[in-house]
Amino acid sequence: MTDSSLPPSAGTNVSAKTLAAKAARAEKEAAALRANLRRRKQQARTRQEEQNNQIQSALPEKN
Repeated sequence: MTDSSLPPSAGTNVSAKTLAAKAARAEKEAAALRANLRRRKQQARTRQEEQNNQIQSALPEKN
């Protein structure tokens, strides 16, 4: 049987080096996620502009 009274981190020794590596990895991941979000937003803007241009070119010109 397992003892459920112990917290999940009980008995683990985490060094400062390990914590620093985890923090660096988390920062790198956060930066990558922000860059990805910016890229996706720009793609969405570009698609919207292209769609608007297609709609404008399909409409008859008013004289």
